[in-house]
Amino acid sequence: MTDILIIEDNKEIADILCDFLRVEGYSVKVCDTGEQGIIFFEQEKAKLVILDIMLPNIDGFSVCKKIREHSNTPILIISAKTEKEDKLSGLILGADDYIEKPFDIDILTAKIQGIFKRRYQSSELVSGDIRLDKQRRIVYRKGKTITMTVKEFDLLQFFMENSGKTLSKELIFNKIWGFDSFSELQTLTVHIKWLREKIEEQPKAPKHILTVWGVGYRFEEG
Repeated sequence: MTDILIIEDNKEIADILCDFLRVEGYSVKVCDTGEQGIIFFEQEKAKLVILDIMLPNIDGFSVCKKIREHSNTPILIISAKTEKEDKLSGLILGADDYIEKPFDIDILTAKIQGIFKRRYQSSELVSGDIRLDKQRRIVYRKGKTITMTVKEFDLLQFFMENSGKTLSKELIFNKIWGFDSFSELQTLTVHIKWLREKIEEQPKAPKHILTVWGVGYRFEEG
């Protein structure tokens, strides 16, 4: 997996970013169109996407939306579009940050280092016989890989990161699906059922994902 995918059609800016980040120790891939960036990301993945907005054919907003359909990989937008509406659009679509061009390379580097530290410093969560690899987005149970959807993985990660805490249904739903989601709270109940079927010894008598009646759920070591 590549550390950083740069999607930028300005060759000079792309080359400067690429050279500087490689000196910092990151593996980097550059794509100069949105189409190429999407194809590379879907096939190879990346830990961070640095994304320009004004790209030929498919713009950066569309690329950001496409990536967010199946991945929570950090996205850092760097753009000459400085209007408030553009910044809000990028952030609403799921970008983690929005930096105006021209940018200070030291500030950009600090932001990148912060993202990697928060997201990848501790890449695994372990609870009993369950091991979750945040970086590779893989879940193991008793050493065997468990196939999960994006939402199932995000849900399990949220539970494991808050092990022992009673979490309300509303809190969980808003964290995983978002405040502006068109889904209904019943979606959470269905995903809990599916998740129990994958990680519990006895799904109907769960030891990990416990129901706290009238409130929500609590994740335990089991």
